[in-house]
Amino acid sequence: MAQLEHIEAIEKRLWSAADTLRANSNYASNEYFLPVMGLVFLRHAYSRYLSVKDAIVANLPTRAGKTRPLTKEDFSQKSAIFLQPKAQFDTLVALPDSADRAKAIIDAMESIEADYENLRGMLPKSEYQELDNAVLGELLRALNPEELKHVSGDVFGRIYEYFLTQFADQKAHDGGEFFTPVSLVSLIANVIEPEGGTVLDPACGSGGMFVQSARVVERRHENPTEKLTFYGLEKNA
Repeated sequence: MAQLEHIEAIEKRLWSAADTLRANSNYASNEYFLPVMGLVFLRHAYSRYLSVKDAIVANLPTRAGKTRPLTKEDFSQKSAIFLQPKAQFDTLVALPDSADRAKAIIDAMESIEADYENLRGMLPKSEYQELDNAVLGELLRALNPEELKHVSGDVFGRIYEYFLTQFADQKAHDGGEFFTPVSLVSLIANVIEPEGGTVLDPACGSGGMFVQSARVVERRHENPTEKLTFYGLEKNA
């Protein structure tokens, strides 16, 4: 319970920081949505990358005293994304004010798309050119608090859902799209109570059903990546 309350407090602080930046910069929610969620994705990918990297490096084969380089296949086997140095969040946070942060973030997104064909054309890029360089710097730092480095579990899955809910409340989406509340998705997952096999969501949206199904498995102290395979359809994917 203490861990959950701690995560909820982090969610609120991160959102408050991001939303305050938006308000102070006079951006509309729909202008801010994709850039923010893209950075949450990068921060999540980096957290996952770090969590499995040491174990991967420890098991890399060597020949003539040389260890082979890391590959994306190494990380795929651990349900993580391989990140080139320019796509790692700490690299982006450390950029000086004189750097073109929008270009650096776009380069990071393009490097991921180059390594993963199924992500090509899916990540936000040009949207970052619409945000002020100083705002991007503040946003990067806001999404990288020290406390996030000391929490366990699917923290970024929760943060992503929380941000998505807040943006939906601000009517960030239009065109008749509908965001299913997390509480309802959680209820459905608990009723289904998946134990193993395939989870198919024909209207998967942001993948909330997959996140909640994975948590059902985690509560049994099992690894969802070993127990479940996820498939989803989405009209905008």
